[in-house]
Amino acid sequence: MTTRQLVPMASVADVERSITFYAHLGFEVGNTFTPQDATTLSWAWLYSGDAQLMLSKAAKPTPNHHAVLFYIYTDDVAAAHELLASAGLNPGEIKTPFYAPRGEFQLFDPDGYVLMITHT
Repeated sequence: MTTRQLVPMASVADVERSITFYAHLGFEVGNTFTPQDATTLSWAWLYSGDAQLMLSKAAKPTPNHHAVLFYIYTDDVAAAHELLASAGLNPGEIKTPFYAPRGEFQLFDPDGYVLMITHT
């Protein structure tokens, strides 16, 4: 498996507020998503030079709980899944949400951090 890119995705209480904060650090908005039945953003992708960050609205925001997902981009999701499974790492099933039509799956690192393996 070859990792092409790693992008953290932080769960936040208010996506728009976080966009404003990260703008002070030089980040610009590359893309956003608002569900049809919502009035506020639920996700954003920010960038500054080669740095990237995704923000997602936390299901239950709490001051002492900080959730981060690490998105790892690879060329062939199915091959990566097979390789990791054969290594005994127990990757989750491949799913195809609207934003990952060629699939993505979860993998937990030894400390419990969630790695989302998806396509470039």
